[in-house]
Amino acid sequence: MPTLVNYSGDDELYPGGSFCPNPLYTIGSNVDVYYPPNKRARISAPFIFESLEHEQDQKPSIEVLPDECLFEIFRRLPSGKERTSCACVSKRWLMLMSSICKAEIERTASPVVEMNTSDENEDIEGDGYLTRCLEGKKATDIRLAAIAVGTSGHGGLGKLSIRGSNSARGVTNLGLSAVAHGCPSLRSLSLWNVSSIGDEGLSEIAKGCHMLEKLDLCLSSSISNKGLIAIAEGCPNLTTLNIESCSKIGNEGLQAIARFCPKLQSISIKDCPLVGDHGVSSLLSSASELSRVKLQALNITDFSLAVIGHYGKAITNLVLSGLQNVTERGFWVMGVAQGLQKLVSLTVTSCRGITDASIEAMSKGCTNLKQMCLRKCCFVSDNGLVAFAKAAGSLESLQLEECNRITQSGIIGALSIIKTKLKSLTLVKCMGVKDIDVEVSMLSPCESLRSLAIQNCPGFGSASLAMIGKLCPQLQHVDLTGLYGITDAGLLPLLENCEAGLVKVNLTGCWNLTDSVISALARLHGETLELLNLDGCWKITDASLVAIAENCLLLNDLDVSKCAISDAGLAVLSRASQLSLQVLSLSGCSDVSNKSVPFLTKLGQTLLGLNLQHCNSIGSSTIELLVENLWRCDILA
Repeated sequence: MPTLVNYSGDDELYPGGSFCPNPLYTIGSNVDVYYPPNKRARISAPFIFESLEHEQDQKPSIEVLPDECLFEIFRRLPSGKERTSCACVSKRWLMLMSSICKAEIERTASPVVEMNTSDENEDIEGDGYLTRCLEGKKATDIRLAAIAVGTSGHGGLGKLSIRGSNSARGVTNLGLSAVAHGCPSLRSLSLWNVSSIGDEGLSEIAKGCHMLEKLDLCLSSSISNKGLIAIAEGCPNLTTLNIESCSKIGNEGLQAIARFCPKLQSISIKDCPLVGDHGVSSLLSSASELSRVKLQALNITDFSLAVIGHYGKAITNLVLSGLQNVTERGFWVMGVAQGLQKLVSLTVTSCRGITDASIEAMSKGCTNLKQMCLRKCCFVSDNGLVAFAKAAGSLESLQLEECNRITQSGIIGALSIIKTKLKSLTLVKCMGVKDIDVEVSMLSPCESLRSLAIQNCPGFGSASLAMIGKLCPQLQHVDLTGLYGITDAGLLPLLENCEAGLVKVNLTGCWNLTDSVISALARLHGETLELLNLDGCWKITDASLVAIAENCLLLNDLDVSKCAISDAGLAVLSRASQLSLQVLSLSGCSDVSNKSVPFLTKLGQTLLGLNLQHCNSIGSSTIELLVENLWRCDILA
């Protein structure tokens, strides 16, 4: 029975024969011959041989029965164990068994069954705690049928995910119908890139799985409004709906969801060309419990954003991306409508309607906003950022990506305004941020900032970094990925002014840094440092590893990929008794050779991950030895 519950083998279930043959084999109408299990019966009577030969010319009698008769037999089986055993006999029996709905199973009160109370013979009727996922060539109707039958008596299927489909024998509406018949406890269904499933299959789910709470459709080109309407009418408990790249789903389907699914809490719609203002506005104005909204690459206008501003009283998380038909007025109205009082997180990407005026209006209308992320918003400048900071009194996290009109002046101005609340600042590919001369003594420090990430901003140099270090004395997490312009002179003031103690430091791609500043980092923050990433800092040598070994007490993640370290540095690192490294990356360290095996073996007592990719001086036999000795550690080579 566990074979079917966790079915993942070949699809070839061969017909014929009973799963548990009766040891009393009927030879003729009046002659019964007993045979032991797995042995050939020894029979000498001639008339018995004649009867056997006649019997062998015929199929087993039960195979002659039509499907209707087998259906009636199967639905009267006393428990899930018997139904599962019968489903293992052949594909025909499996598909028949999977076509039986829960309501069609006849519950018989047999005295024998009532007396037997052992756990292994009892059905574990499902609350739906089992999860199954089919991907690629494993996604077939046969496997879905096996899942439907096998899970029904073992807790019930609660979550099903189908990603892709077998090119020869892919999942169809028939397989999804089997799930609908056998898994009424299903609460979450995800269909990704399964074009062979259409409205018929989704309608069967709506008829049989009334407990469905989450539906995720991606690249489901055969599913239209008809299927979504069926879900809306049959699954009133739906709380989460994700639709992506479904070309046939439009306003009618969303309007049905709005009418029949009052418990909807989360909606995500992306790249559906038939979805417009009517569908989105109906959904947002009707779903009073809707708290998470994500709208991406849709043909909606200012009208939809106005509806969000007026009716989004329960919305806490809002993501708007690629809305090319929404203008500045739409975002402005969304803000001044004063309906987004509970909004906590706002992310806007590639929307031309985001300007200085619109983000100021949004900050005034979203008084409880704590997280703000702007990506590729090219019309936002320093003036808009400062105005936003003045009104967003609760802001704790600010992330700006590819906002090229924002300069260092705007960043400093915003920091000086929200200095008591802001905990995290992230700048990514902001080309307008460049070194400028600012008198730091005239600026008040931002005591609340704990995390600073400045990634791939080529104009951000040592002068800017030194100034940030003086403005933000309580930093604990610093990410300076891709800042190849900074030097020891720029990073050292930041290290010296961090009073709280740095915990995570990422210096990936900062190739001008030397052992001097890394030694200072280890000396000043060794008691708190837990993660250090020096990937691509090719001037870093064994001297830095010596400083780390001597000063770092809590370090558990160290990345020195493509650095100029050697076996000698690893030897020093392995002798540091206080170190308990869990992750060590040496990718591209050409000076690390086979001689480092004893050092890596000693470090491996605590390691869970070791990266030795592109270490050309380490031979394959050495890698095999390390894999054998460090069996607890995942080794990449």
